[in-house]
Amino acid sequence: MRFASLGSGSRGNATLIESGSTLVMVDCGFSCRETERRMARLGCSAAQLAAILVTHEHGDHIRGVCTLARQYDVPVWLSAGTQLMLRKDTPPESRRFDGQSGICLGDLGIQPFTVPHDAREPCQFVFTDGHHRFGLLTDTGRITAHIRACLDGCDALMIECNHDPDMLARGPYSASLKARVGGPLGHLSNAQAAGLLENIDCSRLQHVVAAHLSDKNNHPELARAALASSLDCETDWIGVAGQEDGLGWRTLA
Repeated sequence: MRFASLGSGSRGNATLIESGSTLVMVDCGFSCRETERRMARLGCSAAQLAAILVTHEHGDHIRGVCTLARQYDVPVWLSAGTQLMLRKDTPPESRRFDGQSGICLGDLGIQPFTVPHDAREPCQFVFTDGHHRFGLLTDTGRITAHIRACLDGCDALMIECNHDPDMLARGPYSASLKARVGGPLGHLSNAQAAGLLENIDCSRLQHVVAAHLSDKNNHPELARAALASSLDCETDWIGVAGQEDGLGWRTLA
């Protein structure tokens, strides 16, 4: 099993997970053309996609979903709440998950789990090939016991490190936007992400990647330092999924 990012941040998000002959994408916040370009950079094509999974309805996660799904005839999986929020723009072949029951797509098992975020029914995912587990967590305002239980003992994690609280406080956002980002239905800070690592079993981790970094309220070195401190590892071992460059393939052995 392996995973990669086409890009991660407030201007667009998309993550790829592959096992055997099965390739899926989580979210698609880029135009169809840009998604195609970024996939080609990683040596794959949208024609290979078995499914697109949607975490929630915010534009930086769904902007390109319907166009890509229609053009390549890809089924889209999403929660009932997310589907309701999309209204008339629901993809032609949409399938629901409930945030509790697992999904089997080819060589991948997928477990959605609910998170606190300012969306209708947001979920994140744990993927498995039967031997390894990859946990994806972005767009959540706080860490819950349910999140900790779902991500405990994973072999790889991609975790939101959206902001540094001091930078957010001093930054250009309005007071209301600062309250939203830093609130319990907003986005994780570096310290919150690090706290998650301190409270789950990390003994199997082969990869840890910081994701969804704000380009105004964070720096990659701050996110790396926070996560590395929790894991007692070198900062260079922590990966970062960037907005422009994404993240190259990481393989679970």
